[in-house]
Amino acid sequence: MRRHPRATKGLPMSSQSPKVVLITGTSSGIGLAAAVSAARAGWTTVATLRDPSRSDALRKAAAEAGVELDIRRLDVTDEASITSAIDGVLADYGHLDAVVNNAGAGHLGTLENETVAEVRKVMEVNFFGVLHVSKAAMSHLRASGGRLITVTSVGGVIGQPFNEAYCAAKFAVEGYMESLAPVAAAHGVSVSVIEPGAVATEFVANVGVDLQEAVAGAGVYAPQLSAYVNRTVGQFLDGAQTAEGAAEAVIEALTADEPAFRLQTSDWARGFVGTKITDLDGSAVVGITKGWVA
Repeated sequence: MRRHPRATKGLPMSSQSPKVVLITGTSSGIGLAAAVSAARAGWTTVATLRDPSRSDALRKAAAEAGVELDIRRLDVTDEASITSAIDGVLADYGHLDAVVNNAGAGHLGTLENETVAEVRKVMEVNFFGVLHVSKAAMSHLRASGGRLITVTSVGGVIGQPFNEAYCAAKFAVEGYMESLAPVAAAHGVSVSVIEPGAVATEFVANVGVDLQEAVAGAGVYAPQLSAYVNRTVGQFLDGAQTAEGAAEAVIEALTADEPAFRLQTSDWARGFVGTKITDLDGSAVVGITKGWVA
């Protein structure tokens, strides 16, 4: 059932009020937090997810926050689903003012131990899914002078061990959006990317593998994968940023008068990304990540 937010005093205004944002991947984590935060900020929030039967946590969070969401199906790997969702938003609201590309999937693997087909699947979700949604929305964002926001990762700036395919997809998104930004700006559309670091949002579930089984089957790479898993899981259990904290950067990109192109979600993420920006020969970055698999 669709649930539409009520208009209240102080909402962001356009020629049609209130403004409408569509967010992908809202069943959990940053997407869920961003959907609730956007609705709290006064936006009509179309919260989409691949499987609407998994919307219980989203509905509960919205109820606890006292906001309403318009929850719809959108599978970023299914062009018909994307078209249907965006056409539905236009039919119901008449305009679309922002899109937040958040849907994605983690992946753990390395070159010798995975197939090219597996890598293509990672790219399909994390890169081509973003492109399909963005392309379908762009003409409507031009019409509204809207915003195109994509949640990437610090892994879209710095390559990380056993995340080759995932980082490749996020690098691709960053490069595409950085290239698109001036072109879109010439037609009134603001483009931003959000770069979270470690976020406490179901790391093990997100990569979709049994970590112990993955280490056992890693062959010659087992010692390195074990070191990486122990370090990464430890980081997630030891003070990782909350999804709500990371979502604050999404809301900044959504509401700032002139949002930055690149927004990190924490001081740690800013420091980590900053290492890459000043690392002309790559030695600093590789020096750091070598330690993750030692």
